[in-house]
Formats: sequence, structure tokens, C-alpha cells
Amino acid sequence: MSDRFRDVLGRFASGVTVVTSIDGDAPVGFACQSFASLSLDPPLVMLCPSRASTSWPRIEATGRFAVNVLAEDQRDVCARFAASGGDKFAGLPWTASAHGTAHLAGALATIDCSIADVHPAGDHLIVVGAVRELRDRRDRLPLLYYRGAYAAGTFG
Repeated sequence: MSDRFRDVLGRFASGVTVVTSIDGDAPVGFACQSFASLSLDPPLVMLCPSRASTSWPRIEATGRFAVNVLAEDQRDVCARFAASGGDKFAGLPWTASAHGTAHLAGALATIDCSIADVHPAGDHLIVVGAVRELRDRRDRLPLLYYRGAYAAGTFG
């Protein structure tokens, strides 16, 4: 069933994000494909980190996170944050936000949030974020993931 589940749900194209925060003085983050808007009033988003994530507990302890929506030329950034261990920020330009999160250079958008709620759900968690600030760039296209591979889309 899991192979069939992955195959069928892989037909849903999704954007690619990196969820970040700053733990003490150190930035921390992970690649996250399970992200969506949740509510307009109040503005809420949701994401689903794996229970096996070693980065999520560090982010959760800060009480805040930023969602960095990756642009189509940031496949290498996604690969870096999808890997376990190591210094994912080494040599990567980023800035600290006023909200205590890490914003990745070149991201298509950043969404600063405080953690509103966390719910267990199978082998993942459902995290609800209360949106604090939004930033975007309109000069780039998004990085998409479809059927197990990156995809480029054109938009009018």
C-alpha cells in the first residue's frame, strides 16, 4: 500500500519549502514539501515535519519558524536541507529576521510564524503556524516537485 500511496499522491504537484529558525545563535532548518495555507482569518499555515526529524525539535523549542518558499533555481538548497546531519547553512547566504528566524537568500517568499499548535498524525506532526509577517519576490518562478522529481512550470 505504501508504494501505491506514494505513486498516486506523487501526482499532486507541490511547492518546495525550507522551514527555518534560529536556535540560540545557530540557524536550523529542514526541507518541507508538506506545507499549505490553512486559514485566511486569522492567517494560519500548516506544515508536517517527520517525527524522525532532528531539526524540528530544535525549531519547536524556539516557538517560531519561517517558511522559505524556494525558487526554481534552488534545487541545490532543497537537497542540502533534505539531507540529515551536517551544517546545512555552511556557505549559504541567509539573514536573521526580526522574528528570530532565518531567511534564505533567493527565496521566492518567506512567511514568519509563531507556533500555534502541534498535533500528532501517524509518522508526522501537523504544525499550525500563526502568520506574523509575509515577504515575497515576483521576479522568479517556484521550485515544484512532481512524481518524485523537480519540475519547472511556466506561469502567465
